[in-house]
Amino acid sequence: MAESSFDLIVIGGGPGGYVAAIRAAQLGLRAAIVEREHLGGICLNWGCIPTKALLRSADVWRTMKHAASYGLSVEKAGFDLGAIVKRSRGVAGQLQGGVKHLLKKNKVTVFDGQGRLGGKGRVEVEKDGKAVATLTAPHIILATGARARLVPGLEPDGKLVWTYREALVPDTMPKSLLVIGSGAIGIEFASFFNALGADVTIVEMLDRVLPVEDEEISAIARKSFEKQGMKIITGGKVSRLEKAGDRAQATIEANGQTTTAAFDRVIVAVGITANVEGLGLDGTGVVLEKGHIRTDPFLRTGEPGVYAIGDVTAPPWLAHKASHEGVICVEKIAGLDHVQPLDLSRIPGCTYCHPQIASIGMTEAKARAKGHEVNVGRFPFVGNGKAIALGETEGMIKTVFDAKTGELLGAHMIGAEVTELIQGYGIAKTLETTEAELMHTIFPHPTLSEMMHESVLDAWGRAVHF
Repeated sequence: MAESSFDLIVIGGGPGGYVAAIRAAQLGLRAAIVEREHLGGICLNWGCIPTKALLRSADVWRTMKHAASYGLSVEKAGFDLGAIVKRSRGVAGQLQGGVKHLLKKNKVTVFDGQGRLGGKGRVEVEKDGKAVATLTAPHIILATGARARLVPGLEPDGKLVWTYREALVPDTMPKSLLVIGSGAIGIEFASFFNALGADVTIVEMLDRVLPVEDEEISAIARKSFEKQGMKIITGGKVSRLEKAGDRAQATIEANGQTTTAAFDRVIVAVGITANVEGLGLDGTGVVLEKGHIRTDPFLRTGEPGVYAIGDVTAPPWLAHKASHEGVICVEKIAGLDHVQPLDLSRIPGCTYCHPQIASIGMTEAKARAKGHEVNVGRFPFVGNGKAIALGETEGMIKTVFDAKTGELLGAHMIGAEVTELIQGYGIAKTLETTEAELMHTIFPHPTLSEMMHESVLDAWGRAVHF
C-alpha cells in the first residue's frame, strides 16, 4: 500500500471532478483524482456526449428523408444502427482520451479505484476489493455523481427494460418503444428512436411533458412530438412490467383507466439516485437531504475539510453546473478573493430532442407566483428569414421581464439550434442586463439570433417583423 500526500483529493472524475482537479493544479495545489470507472464520468461516457452523437445521426437521417424539400435527391437511403452506435462510442472514447491528456498536462495524479473517506484528511482507495493506496489531504471533494433511479416493479433487466446505458448501445432497433418519464433523458431517447422509425409511447406522471419547462414551451413540444408520431400519456404511470416472451408487457394507469400493452423495449428514465454508498460517510458530519449531500453556498459539507459538487448534491443535475461548482469550490479553498456562490437562476438547461428546447431563469408562471409584474415577449421561427432558409420554421422564443425594472427574469426557447442560442441570454443574466441593453444590441442578419432581439422588443410591444 502506497501513501501519498496532496493538497486536495477529488473522488470522482466526471465533469465536476476533473475540472475541479485541473483548476486546483492551475492554482498551484497538488491535486489527485480517484476514479473507479471512466474519466469524464457518466456525462462524457454514458450521457451528454454519446447521446448527442446519436441524436446527430438522427438529425442527418431526418434531413435525408426530406431531401426533396431542399431540391436534392437521395436514392436508396438507409441506416446502420451498429455503425451509429459505433460512432457514438468513438466520440466518447476520443473525449475520454482528451480528459486523460488534460489531467496529465496539469500534473494531476490519477488513482484507478474506489475512493472512500478513511478518517480526517484521509482517503482509502480500493480496486476489486483490494487496498490500492491511502491518500491524505486537508481538502477532499466528493464528486461521485449519480445513477438511474430504480422504481419497484420497473427494474431494468438490460434486455427488454433499459436504463440510459442500454439505450446508448441498443442491440436491436425496436419496432415499438415505451419511454417512462418525459424529462430530458427520456425525451432525447424518444426523439432518437422515433426518428429511426420506432413506434414510441411516452408515459409521464405529471400533467405535461418536460414539466420543468415553461408551460407554453411544453405545450408546443407535445404538439410537435405527436405530429412526429409519438403517443404521449400524461397524468399516468406504469404500475407494472412483465416479460411476455421477447416483449415487455406494461400495465398503464391513466385517466382512471388501466390498460396493458406490449413493447419490444422499455426505457426507464424517472430520475437519478446519488452515489453516496461506500463513501465512508457514517460517523462524519456529512448530511444527506433527499438522498443527496447537503452543502453550503461554497460547496462545504457539514464535515470540516470535505466538500461535494455535482449530481451527488442538490439539483439541477447538469454537467455544466457540476463544472462550475468545482471551480467555485477550489477557488474558495485556494483563498481567492471575490469568489461568488452559484446563482441557480443563471444555469441554462438544454434538451437535444427535435425540436430542441432550452431555457434559463424563471418560467412565466414562477415569475408571477413570486409577485413579479411581468412583460412577456414572443417571436416565432416562422417570422425569421434564416429559419425559413434552413427549412426550420417550427418553434418560438419567449422572454420574461420584470415590467418595472426591466430585469430579464427568464428565457424559454423551442426550435432549431436553441441549445446554442440560449447562452446569449445566459451572458445577459450574468451581466444583469435589462431590456434596454438588449434592445440596443445589434444582432447580425440573417441569423436565428435575431429572434432573440425580436422577442425582447415584443415584450414592450415593439417587435418589427411579426
